[in-house]
Amino acid sequence: MSTTQSERLRELLEPLVTSQGLDLEEIAVDSVGRKRVLRVVVDSDTGADLDAIADVSRALSAKLDETNAMGEDAYDLEVGTPGAERLLTEHRHFVRATGRLVRFRLAEGDELVARILRVDDEGVDVEVPGVKGRKPTARRLAFPEVARARVQVEFNRKDSTDSKNTEKDMKEEEEA
Repeated sequence: MSTTQSERLRELLEPLVTSQGLDLEEIAVDSVGRKRVLRVVVDSDTGADLDAIADVSRALSAKLDETNAMGEDAYDLEVGTPGAERLLTEHRHFVRATGRLVRFRLAEGDELVARILRVDDEGVDVEVPGVKGRKPTARRLAFPEVARARVQVEFNRKDSTDSKNTEKDMKEEEEA
């Protein structure tokens, strides 16, 4: 069984990224014209600020130069974070998106836009916004029901106190 260059690079670089307190989310080698570009996406539970990105970028560059893992040809190294409309593919992604508005494509084919309130090992508790003045409703989505999930950009994002109040309201509704 052969391994791809991306898989070999992941094996080489992931321990280094982890030692910096970050998760290696994605690694890709692309050709852009005559140049190759190594794109490395990192993140953490608390996010990755510019200083953390710069530190891991220097460490990765040194490791790549030391091991000659990219070969003799020139390449550009780009290190960044997943971005605003990130795709949620791992349990930790859902946890990090708590409080965020997410577009879910369900396994049955329906789409749902809802705010993640809680995440556990089996799935997510979400708040589906009310339409035309109606109150939001609570819903439970088990992970097998979710075919795809992507964070939505919000220009008027609810702050964390609003989310906590919503969770409290949901608990009170469940108890009633």
